[in-house]
Amino acid sequence: MDAVSDVSPGSSATSPPPERPRASAASGRAAPTGAAATARPLYVTGLVGALWCIGIGLAVLTTVTLVGWIAAPRTALGAGMPGVFRTAVTFWLVSHHAGFSLEHGRVGLLPLGPLVIPGALLYRSGGWMIRVGGMRRRPRAAVARVSVALAVPYALLAGLLALAASAPVITPSAWQAVVACFVVALVAGGLGAARSVVAHIAAGRRVRSGLGALLRLLPERAGSLVIGVAGALAVLLASGAVLVGASLAAHVREATRLYDMLAPGIVGGVLLLLIELAFLPNAVIWGMSYAVGPGFSVGAGTSVSPTGVFLDVVPAFPPLAALPEPGPAPLASLPALIAPFAAGAVGGVLMVRSMPSRASETAPLWGFLTGALTGGVAALLAALSGGPIGGGRMATVGPSPWRVGLLAALEVGISAAIAAWAANALILRRSEEAPSERAARRRRTKARPKPLKRVKRRRPEPVLAEPAAQAAPTPPEPAAAPPAAAPRPGAAPEPPVPPHGPDPLEFEEAEPVLAPRRTARSRPGAVDPLPGLVDLVDEPDPGPPPAAAAEPAEAEPAAEPYAPEPRSPEPDRPRSRDGGASEPRERTENRGGAIYVLKDDVLKDDADTDR
Repeated sequence: MDAVSDVSPGSSATSPPPERPRASAASGRAAPTGAAATARPLYVTGLVGALWCIGIGLAVLTTVTLVGWIAAPRTALGAGMPGVFRTAVTFWLVSHHAGFSLEHGRVGLLPLGPLVIPGALLYRSGGWMIRVGGMRRRPRAAVARVSVALAVPYALLAGLLALAASAPVITPSAWQAVVACFVVALVAGGLGAARSVVAHIAAGRRVRSGLGALLRLLPERAGSLVIGVAGALAVLLASGAVLVGASLAAHVREATRLYDMLAPGIVGGVLLLLIELAFLPNAVIWGMSYAVGPGFSVGAGTSVSPTGVFLDVVPAFPPLAALPEPGPAPLASLPALIAPFAAGAVGGVLMVRSMPSRASETAPLWGFLTGALTGGVAALLAALSGGPIGGGRMATVGPSPWRVGLLAALEVGISAAIAAWAANALILRRSEEAPSERAARRRRTKARPKPLKRVKRRRPEPVLAEPAAQAAPTPPEPAAAPPAAAPRPGAAPEPPVPPHGPDPLEFEEAEPVLAPRRTARSRPGAVDPLPGLVDLVDEPDPGPPPAAAAEPAEAEPAAEPYAPEPRSPEPDRPRSRDGGASEPRERTENRGGAIYVLKDDVLKDDADTDR
């Protein structure tokens, strides 16, 4: 907060993050480095912001004044360029609602519309000071310090400009310039600083307005009062705007006649339109004063109120054509008297909803306080919207501040008290009934039967039809298989069962049709034509059969996996008795799913002979 960087208020860039302080070996304290070493005090930053706001405001108003000086008679806005500059400075002070004096009296009826220009600049400058200077642990104190640091040099510079612009014809009021500029800078700069503080705390979330940001920084009760006053004042100003718009629409012909009588021309017409827009907020406040009851005056001895309209000679200003005709008040304007009571009801309800009262007796008091504060603000607005225009008959123009404030406080305060009491009682009743309602709701929920859950059936996926020639019948799903027996030692492991369903094409092992043939070892003198394929056992070559009786056969070893061996040379085929070779006999056997064709070379006669 006490240091800022060399960034202009108009730029959106902020100061770079300061470097970490380095500890000094001599003192043991942190020595400032980087941006902190070139820091400036807060009042210097406020002076920079004040100069920036004053420079831009004067540049805009000087441009408008110079255009009018060229288009209009040159003596009307000053003689020469120094006169144009004095006139521009006077207009800049008028935009802050600082009056000036003429030869025939003081001018206090000032437009409120130009207040937007310096207010927007000061609002932006306050936010800039918070962004470049940083924020400490106390955001409220930071907002107060920034607003004061901006308002003090701004008011002093405005006083110097008022003294510099003094002339025999027009003399701005220096004390009014200092007071008015200080208040405007304090309020606008404070709102801008509050918005920047809340935006910094909200970590990037958007903050809509400075008033909404200020409500977050105020205590709860003060914030609720501000909300109630703002709501009531909005209803009052809306009723005044409706009255002014309806009356101006009804007297548009009179306004056109006044405009034609002035004949300002093209450039003068544009300047006249700007002046009318500048006085539009004054007209809305006058309509609010009419709705409250006291009304307003347009010169000495005149009155425009719901009790009657008394007018004299009116200046030739087109917006004044909206004034009603002298005599009784128009009947169409009488419903506007309901506006203060509606404003009180809205303000009381908003205040209570923002922060209800625990005791029913205190809610009406807070509601009446809301109405009293609304009356004070209405009186301030009435004072700012009116004032004298020279001396003589036009010394009194506008509403009476104390009358408007008093009636607004009573009307708005009473209705706000009643509305706050009713709204607070309703909120307390709901809060008391809430636990019982919750318990009853829970009992009803428990007693209510639970609805059946509907299960959504999944549609079967479409299956592509296969041709009839290729399609195979799908076998039925097999029943639960019994637990598999333990594998036999030495047997080959069974292949794993696939996770999907059974294969529609299955091959069954054919049953053996022929009995197993006798092995060559069991028959003496016989030679096995396919050694190694019968017993699947590695054996040496048996050689020629012995003449004597065969030795007893040895026990066969355990079967081993099949291993192919080189085939031995085929022995000589036995011959028959007549010396010719005997024809072999053929037969088939099914071994392991394969069909073998075997030829037996030994005849029965040969077997008998061997015996």
